[in-house]
Amino acid sequence: MRYLVRARVKPGRENDLLDAIERETLGLGSVAEGEYLRNMKDARRCADKTTRWVEVCYCPTPLQEERPYWEEYFDLTRVQDAHDRRKCRDENGSEPWACGDCDCTARLEAKLKQTGASFLEVLRTGASPAGNSSNATLPHELHKDCSST
Repeated sequence: MRYLVRARVKPGRENDLLDAIERETLGLGSVAEGEYLRNMKDARRCADKTTRWVEVCYCPTPLQEERPYWEEYFDLTRVQDAHDRRKCRDENGSEPWACGDCDCTARLEAKLKQTGASFLEVLRTGASPAGNSSNATLPHELHKDCSST
């Protein structure tokens, strides 16, 4: 199943998160380890300062495996179905593990990419030395409303 995840970086964790992404240690030890880096590469920062990404998860509870890894850096504010579960071939049982080869994620991420700004770009420009949080602001033209996603 695919989920639209909305989250806020925990205060003071920006540099640690950026370091984990750049060192490719984000999600280390998780069965979904590589997905964390892909999620952050495609994540968007919205005008309301939430970070949003599309996540594929096969757990019976949304983000059951991933939640502890995300919660090290983020306060998850909302995790919602990204599309109608009845249309998900894995979820409805017509094709187990279909999410791995389905184009839903690419389509949803393409739509999300048209909103907000690149989360990694914002994180890189807003991260400050010595682990201090920075309140980097996006140029007005990058503040597209993400409320429709």
